Amino acid sequence: MSRSGPPLPPLLLPRALLDPLWLACPRADGEGLVAVQLRVAEGRISALEPHEPQGGAPLPLALTPPVEPHAHLDKAFSWSEHPNQAGTVAGALAANGQEHLSRTRERVLERGERALGLAWASGLRAVRSHIDSLGPAAAVSWEALLELRQRWQGRIELQLVALVPIDHWQAPEGAALARRVADAAGLLGGVLGPGFVAPQAAEAGLLALLRLAEGLGCGVDLHVDEADVQPGVGVSLVSRLVRRHGFGVPLACSHSSSLGLLSAPALERLAEAMAAAGLGVVALPLTNLWLLGRRGEATPSRRPLAPIRQLQRAGVTVAVGGDNVQDPWYPGGAFDPIELLRQSLAAAQLAPWQRLGLAPFTTAAARLLGLAWDGVLRVGAPADLVVLSAGSWGELLARPPQRRVLRAGQWLAPEPTDSPFLAGLSPQPQGP
Repeated sequence: MSRSGPPLPPLLLPRALLDPLWLACPRADGEGLVAVQLRVAEGRISALEPHEPQGGAPLPLALTPPVEPHAHLDKAFSWSEHPNQAGTVAGALAANGQEHLSRTRERVLERGERALGLAWASGLRAVRSHIDSLGPAAAVSWEALLELRQRWQGRIELQLVALVPIDHWQAPEGAALARRVADAAGLLGGVLGPGFVAPQAAEAGLLALLRLAEGLGCGVDLHVDEADVQPGVGVSLVSRLVRRHGFGVPLACSHSSSLGLLSAPALERLAEAMAAAGLGVVALPLTNLWLLGRRGEATPSRRPLAPIRQLQRAGVTVAVGGDNVQDPWYPGGAFDPIELLRQSLAAAQLAPWQRLGLAPFTTAAARLLGLAWDGVLRVGAPADLVVLSAGSWGELLARPPQRRVLRAGQWLAPEPTDSPFLAGLSPQPQGP
C-alpha cells in the first residue's frame, strides 16, 4: 500500500490501540496516550507518524470504533409499552412474555433500524444481538433482523444468536432450529443457571446444544449465571462439559454475574478452568446492577457482577456489553458505546489507561466476536475512529463527550459543536 495520503489532524490515541510493532511510536504518557498523526489512502491507514505538540489547541482523545458484544434488538425500546417498574427478573420475564405476544415483523424492523442508526452515529462497528427464538414472534423476529443485517452490511456487522430455553435443543424442533440458524450464519444460545433452570436439569440440553454447534460449525453464546445465588454453578457446568468432551466451538458465557460472589480461592479455580476450556465472558454491568441483588426496599450491599479483572488474570477473554436498551430488563441505554464505557469504568473499577482496562470495549470484544479487524491501528487497517471532545481520560469521565466519527477515512455528518477539541477536524479529508 502506498504510504502517501492526506494526514488527519493530530490525535491522542491509547498505546494499546496502536500497532505493537510500530518501532517509531513515541513513549506513552501517564494515561497510556500517544500523540499521533495518521495518514489515510483509499479508506485505510497508510502511515502512522509521531506528532510533536507545538502548543495551541489541545489534542482530542480518539478510539477505534468499539464493539457491542451483547444486545437484544428484537425487544429494544419496548419499556414504554411493557414496563417493569419493580425492576426484578420475575417482572422482566412477565413483561417480556407480554411483549412477545404483540411483536410483529414491522415492530422489530422499526426497533432494529432505530438501534442500528443510533449505534452507527455513536461509533459502533459491530453488534451481536440475541433473538427470542421460541414462541409466536420468533419467525418474524429472525426475518426482520436478517433483513436488517443485509441492509446494514458494510457499515455495522450484525451477528445473531438464537435464544431459547436450554432444553429446547434436545427436541427435534431444536435440531431443526439449529440447522436454520447455521444456514443463516448465526450462533446458538440458551439460558441456564439459578432462577432460570438448575444446572442439573440443564446438563442434557447443554450437551445437545454443544453437539449441534460442533456438528454445524456454529458459535455459542449463553446467558449463564445471571443470578445472585449459587454463584458460578452454570459456568462450572459449561467448563466441565467442554473439557470433558473436547468441544472446540467458540463459546461465550454472557453475564456470569454471580461469579463475583465467589470466595477468592473458588473464583481463582473456576477462572483457571474457564481459561483451560477456552471460554469467553461478556460482562453486562448496567442490566445486572439494575436487576440483581434486590432485597425489598433495601439498597443492595452485594452487587453481582462478572469479576472482569480476576478473569483476565486467569487468561479469560472478557468483553463488556450494554445488553438491554429501554426494555423490560433495563429502562436505560441508547446503543452508545462511549456512555457504556464511562459507566462501566466506575461500576467495575476498570482503568482505561491500562491495556486490560480498555480491551473489553475494543480489542477483546473484537476477538470474542471473531471480527476480521482487531481494532488496532496499523498500516492497512480501516481508517475508522471515534474522536472525542476530551483530551484525557479524566475529561472523558467528567462529562458526556461530543464526538466525530470517521469511517473509511470519511467523517460522518457532524453535529454542531463548539468543542476546541473537535473544531479543527475537517468535514472530510482531501483525497490523495
